[in-house]
Amino acid sequence: MSDPQPLSAAIAELIARRGFARMQGTSQLVAIWKQVVDERTAERTKVLGLKRGVLEVGVTNSALLNELVSFQKTGLLARLKAEHPEQNIKDIRFRLRSDLSKDSRDS
Repeated sequence: MSDPQPLSAAIAELIARRGFARMQGTSQLVAIWKQVVDERTAERTKVLGLKRGVLEVGVTNSALLNELVSFQKTGLLARLKAEHPEQNIKDIRFRLRSDLSKDSRDS
C-alpha cells in the first residue's frame, strides 16, 4: 500500500479529473470576453476555449465574422493582452458557428 497523500494533492487530482478547473477557466474567459466587446458582439459570439494561447470564439454569422477578423481583431487582442496579461492570450481565432443560439451563448 502506498503512503497517504496530502489532502491538497487529493483535491487537486479530483479537480483535474473532473474538469472543474477547465470549466472555471472557461467561465472566466467568458466574463473577460464580455468586458472587452460591445453588448451586440457579446450576444452574437461564444467563447469556445483557450488553446495554446489562442482564444477561440464562435461567431453566429459570416458578416460579423468578417467584421471581427478584418476590423476588430487587432484592437480586441491588444485590449485582452493589456487588461488581462495573466491569461497569456497570444491570438484570437474566430469560427463560424451558425448553430449558436442565445441559450448556448449564455453558458
